[in-house]
Amino acid sequence: MSDADLSFDEFLRVDIRVGQILRAEPYPEARKPAIKLWVDFGPEIGERKSSAQITAHYAPEDLPGKRVMGVVNFPPRQIGKFMSEVLVLGVPDEDGEVVLLVPDKDVPIGGRMY
Repeated sequence: MSDADLSFDEFLRVDIRVGQILRAEPYPEARKPAIKLWVDFGPEIGERKSSAQITAHYAPEDLPGKRVMGVVNFPPRQIGKFMSEVLVLGVPDEDGEVVLLVPDKDVPIGGRMY
């Protein structure tokens, strides 16, 4: 096992859940173009906010109702004047722009990834 390897126990500490975007607003004050998100992660976690650099592929008005994957157990992080409470996950496209990770089936909000 190298220093970069993660043990299974360490992996289990990362709490990745399914959330549903409730609201999305442009975030023009951010250093890089971003969208402010309010995401419902179910009754156990509740609603969390996030700032996401997803403007290349998504418009705020198209996001409410969309299911996303997010890390819910990182400490909150100040992004400008906005407190980001969850890391919404994505992967880069061929141009390096973020594409959101989403479940491909209708799964319950708050479900934990395993």
